[in-house]
Amino acid sequence: MSSASDVPLFMQVMSSAHAIASKAGMIIRDIMKAGDLGVVLKNQREDDPQTEADRKAQRCIVSSLQTRFPGITVIGEEDLIESATDLIEMGDSEDVLSKACPDSLKSVSLADIVVWVDPVDGTKEYTQGFLDHVTVLIGVAVNGESVGGVIHQPYYNYQVPDSKMGRTMWGVVGLGCFGFTHKQLPESERVITTTRSHGTQAVQETIDAMCPTEILRVGGAGHKVLLCLEGTASAYIFASPGCKKWDTCAPEALLKAAGGTLTDVHGNKYRYEKDIKRMNTGGVIATYRSHDFYLSKVPQSIKDALPA
Repeated sequence: MSSASDVPLFMQVMSSAHAIASKAGMIIRDIMKAGDLGVVLKNQREDDPQTEADRKAQRCIVSSLQTRFPGITVIGEEDLIESATDLIEMGDSEDVLSKACPDSLKSVSLADIVVWVDPVDGTKEYTQGFLDHVTVLIGVAVNGESVGGVIHQPYYNYQVPDSKMGRTMWGVVGLGCFGFTHKQLPESERVITTTRSHGTQAVQETIDAMCPTEILRVGGAGHKVLLCLEGTASAYIFASPGCKKWDTCAPEALLKAAGGTLTDVHGNKYRYEKDIKRMNTGGVIATYRSHDFYLSKVPQSIKDALPA
């Protein structure tokens, strides 16, 4: 069995994030099972709820990483400052530790790393019972680039009797992507996944321009990128501001590790330095393949309306 002390710091962070994401998933399930979600509305907006699962899972993730790696920069979606010593997870993932660190990441220091956390991606769906849409996202950026990510689905297999619930996918650019199976869509199918609850005329106009054979409207950026990774969808299209860095850092890393691409509607890659603006103002286009095709179909009027 590998020891975390034997591997480069970056892979230690990834190993820890993998274990912590699973712990956060247990917290999310336990709160749902207890029956009191503790919903409050952020900024008094009905479409932006926060639950006790968001709060408790983020405290778990942030406290665990900061305890394990003192001085590490962690940015979470929820505006919380209190720590949670009772929620700390200090375990590792043997699956991660068994993999070789890419040469480009072997000398990474804590000062180079920013971790972006969405403790419950798809909170609205969580409150409405669309549990397969819910993910825990932990993205690891190095010098502003998303290079590592963990996506945990707490409710994977929740509708399958006697099955183990939950799964964790992870990826590192230059190493690969693990925890799922990709099935290639036929060339004749153009399946686009997009927002379930934040649709706009611009989003719909952009999708229409791509002549999809099917549209999948689901919650959660992590869930939508997983649909692309597994081959259920051809592209994730969101031609609007709204997504934040904690929504895209982890999914982008998995996509890139698998050979895919995530950019804004202009084809620009997002940056993830700690002082960067949180909003992804240029929208999101994420694909497993044929990224240039989808970029080429975005109407010029939509591109003109979104910052480059």
